[in-house]
Amino acid sequence: MSDFFQTGAVATLHRLGPTDLPRLERDLEEFARETPIALVLPCHIREVGTKALKHIAKELRSVSYLKQIVVGIDGANSRGWKKARHFFAQLPQKPTLLWNDGPRMQQLYKKLADAELSAGPGGKGRNVWTCFGYVLASEQARMVAVHDCDIITYNRELLARLCYPVAHPVLGFDFCKGYYARVTDKLNGRVMRLLVTPLLRAFKSIIGQHPYLVYMDTFRYPLAGEFSMDVDMVRRVRIPYDWALEVGMLAEVFRNSAPRAICQSELCDNYDHKHQELSARDAEKGLNKMAIDIARSFLRRMAAEGIKLDTGLFDTVLSAYMRQAEDTLRFYAADAALNGLKYPRHEEENAVATFVRSIQSAAKSFQDDPLWTPLISNWNRVESACPQFLDELREVVRMDNE
Repeated sequence: MSDFFQTGAVATLHRLGPTDLPRLERDLEEFARETPIALVLPCHIREVGTKALKHIAKELRSVSYLKQIVVGIDGANSRGWKKARHFFAQLPQKPTLLWNDGPRMQQLYKKLADAELSAGPGGKGRNVWTCFGYVLASEQARMVAVHDCDIITYNRELLARLCYPVAHPVLGFDFCKGYYARVTDKLNGRVMRLLVTPLLRAFKSIIGQHPYLVYMDTFRYPLAGEFSMDVDMVRRVRIPYDWALEVGMLAEVFRNSAPRAICQSELCDNYDHKHQELSARDAEKGLNKMAIDIARSFLRRMAAEGIKLDTGLFDTVLSAYMRQAEDTLRFYAADAALNGLKYPRHEEENAVATFVRSIQSAAKSFQDDPLWTPLISNWNRVESACPQFLDELREVVRMDNE
């Protein structure tokens, strides 16, 4: 059973004991009459047919409150596309699939690039952005939920607790971020534990209680891939195409919504999915690449908030981060010992050393080009520049699904 402590800038909705799932789903069916719900699943073709996705599909069969399911398929050739369509055809909700690497969709991406509205390279961020465009084009839903396709511990409760705060007609939330524990026989979530929180607190120790830093540090798991939002916000936010999708999305929500309309919801007792390699020697892969993109995202947002970033600050932040990380290692070692978990101290130390280099790389990249951004234009701007684009997107998806 979790605590009921409120962490600060946004509301925290806890999981206080076992969930009455039938009650939640009955309520959601009622709410969905006024607020139809779309589920977006960003999926790589490698995930189709895996044990995790088979289990997710089995759970989704029993979900009756969804108006539509939109699945973005990345990395698929024509054979993979047919495989994906066959796999998702088993769902009674009859999902709509987007062939992001198909020739018709590639023509649409080219059209955007020609209009100087490039959606960037393929990846989860562009996948989610394109799926959001289809939700807007189809005009069936008034809110959208997103979760990954590699969740090993998935169950219907996760989706219900993710949708409920935004779907509820009285609670007043426009955006909900999921959070959860990530524990097996050891503590997982290294980037969150050993990079994000120590780095945010290092900045706070130097800059002070800046609203953006306080807001980000309020979230218990800002790297969670699960979130839901009102469809009006879908139109306004800009989505990063790089590995900083989750923290970049939180920054966009901070910019586009009042804190009282934002919440985080505890989705499940425990959560597990595929794990990335650290890739300590390769800054273009694994957690190392993720850490660089996340640190750059923080720096871009802080600059946009008017915080002066210079070489002296970066040097100070590195020292403050290392102090925060050292304390964090001790805290988690104690937590693991109390709960009888393994604590691979050497691996944790290596991760911190890698993240120091990641922060240095991010700082250099920011100084070399402080105006660079991986943010895709929001859908309001796309509609303004290319008024027929959503109609064309809807038609391309229809043709690909025939």
